[in-house]
Amino acid sequence: MPENTESKNLMLYNSLSRKKELFVPVNSKKIHWYTCGPTVYDASHMGHARSYISFDIIRRVLESYFNYNIMYVMNITDIDDKIIKRARQKYRFKKYVEENHTLDQIFQDAIIALEFFSVKMKKDTNPDAKTLENIIIKKVNDGIERLRHMVNSNIKTENIELEKENFLNQISDVLSDWLDIQHKYNINDDSIYFDLPRVWEKEFHDDMKNLNILIPNALTRVTEYIPEIVNFITQIIQNGYAYVSNGSVYFDTIKFDQDPNHHYAKLLPEAFGDQKVLNEGEGELSISEDKLSEKKSCNDFALWKASKLEEPSWYSPWGKGRPGWHIECSVMATSICGSKLDIHAGGVDLKFPHHDNEIAQSEAYFGDDHWVSFFLHSGHLTIAGCKMSKSLKNFVTIKDALKQYTSRQLRLTFLLHSWKDTLDYSPNTMALSLHYEKMLNEFFLNMKDVLRKAPKDCQTFTKWNGHEMLLNNKLFETKSKVHDHLCDSIDTKSCLDDVKDLVNFTYIYLKNVTQNAGPNFDIIRRICVEITDLFKIFGVYEEEAKIGPTFSNNVDSIMNKEDQILPYLEVIADFRDCVKTSAIQYKNYEILKQCDDLRDNILPNIGVRLEDKNGVSVIKIIDNQSTPEFDQDLITKQAKDVEKLKLKEHKLKKEELLQIPPEKLFLKESDKYSKFDEKGIPTHDINGNVVTKSQSKKLMKIYQQHELKYNENIKKIISSQ
Repeated sequence: MPENTESKNLMLYNSLSRKKELFVPVNSKKIHWYTCGPTVYDASHMGHARSYISFDIIRRVLESYFNYNIMYVMNITDIDDKIIKRARQKYRFKKYVEENHTLDQIFQDAIIALEFFSVKMKKDTNPDAKTLENIIIKKVNDGIERLRHMVNSNIKTENIELEKENFLNQISDVLSDWLDIQHKYNINDDSIYFDLPRVWEKEFHDDMKNLNILIPNALTRVTEYIPEIVNFITQIIQNGYAYVSNGSVYFDTIKFDQDPNHHYAKLLPEAFGDQKVLNEGEGELSISEDKLSEKKSCNDFALWKASKLEEPSWYSPWGKGRPGWHIECSVMATSICGSKLDIHAGGVDLKFPHHDNEIAQSEAYFGDDHWVSFFLHSGHLTIAGCKMSKSLKNFVTIKDALKQYTSRQLRLTFLLHSWKDTLDYSPNTMALSLHYEKMLNEFFLNMKDVLRKAPKDCQTFTKWNGHEMLLNNKLFETKSKVHDHLCDSIDTKSCLDDVKDLVNFTYIYLKNVTQNAGPNFDIIRRICVEITDLFKIFGVYEEEAKIGPTFSNNVDSIMNKEDQILPYLEVIADFRDCVKTSAIQYKNYEILKQCDDLRDNILPNIGVRLEDKNGVSVIKIIDNQSTPEFDQDLITKQAKDVEKLKLKEHKLKKEELLQIPPEKLFLKESDKYSKFDEKGIPTHDINGNVVTKSQSKKLMKIYQQHELKYNENIKKIISSQ
């Protein structure tokens, strides 16, 4: 399906213009692309996955489908207010734990910290804030009550100590926030501010690798670009768009906006003046009445923040301090990509103030109002319908998500939705991608079985008829549609819909041709390769995959496995088919049961699935780590097979019973009866007691019914001879 096609028709949705525009890079086929990376102070979550998988898909399509050369740059924010605050909190919490306070002291501190937390949450306008507050209050109160109960019940000291440790970990966020506000335990070691981001940066890279996201061509860290940041700010001051105040440097939004060649807040002008959002952009440690009084306008933002106690700092012409959040991206993008960016990408929540401030800084530096050609913003990610928020603990880490789903399934989820629209991460949403994955897997497994029947000695060309023409036309129509969809702002959802349509059409073709001369193997193979190549471009399948997905992290082993074991599997499958046919003919249900056991229990454990289709085994090489969905299918299938076996056994017993003459019917029940009359009807039970009249009547009725069926069966046998 992928082809070397001209990209002149590629339209991309541009957040700057809020519409799709013809994508024309500044430098022909070379693209300078900068993506805002994470602030590494905590675990990466599904909001990060939403952005980075989405941009990874777009990047792969631009590189592998449209043949662009991309210089892909991403930053790591390894110093800012969030990192400083988290590092201080962790340090102070650790020191608090090391002091080994009494339970009474811990309870007292926890209650005070909880009061401080509640006051803070009441200021939060998020509707979910009250819910979080109630959860935390309950957690603290339950923990205190549990520990007090253990003390009063004379529980072992070591158990109390363990519960005390668990309680402290549960309330660590609330307690450490309060400890930091109290400035308990002075911090004299700046290394804590650099150790924390190093840990979480490594975790982030591990998560990206596990999600099969291509690494950037260049990775920049803020702490490595301090000299460049200082020079950049100096130039903005010289150009008249920034000013120094009490050792800090602020961007002059009013002067910039009044310039006829510029205007502020290009991406989200309706957010201009939103103090809540502006303050969040400045950082929690940088908002105070003193800081507000330093600014000419409340809309101005910090390029350089003057040094404060218990914060890392660097030397500058304006005194010791550290960079503001927004300046870092402008500087690092410029340092690598120069004065023009073709693409700048990030989450939709970064539009204002972060990206709008980046634009203003860069235009003020270069004196040019066209720094970025295209801004791409990935849509929001909600969790079961609620907006994701770290502060409200409403988020799912990437590691936790990968415990439940594979990276392939997560990527399919994003492919099945527009990259710029809001996406809800929930079981219902994931069910769609699981269903789509199963559809693809089964298609490739079925097609591989079809292709195994192709002549192996040489390529055979067979005459085309109407069915082949229709299928070939469908393939070319699908390729054309996929191209149009990719040109339409990388519309992967529509691409996947058309692939599904082609899959269904292929099944219809096989059903029609099976009744005639058989399939055209060349067309089937081309369809499989085309679909595989498309999903390789999307990053769903590995580069080494030939037809369909691999089911192993070790690609070489899975490819060799398929090539090496297939001849042996074909021998086993053929032998099983012969044995099964004979077992059915001679009504040997025990052998049939063994054949089914081989299919359902033995082979799946080594990564092989056999499916009986029209008396012939279909071989499917799968992942021996079966999915829950496959397990459920297997359980259902096994239940049906057991039911079928019971019916067969019941039928067999009935047939065997009809072979017994009436006078011998009860003689085989010697464990119940000891004497019989001339017809073979029991007269005495096993203990020598005469059977009762009611028992005798029942036995006579059974005898007469059997005699009637036996005679009818004899007549059928005689008439058939």
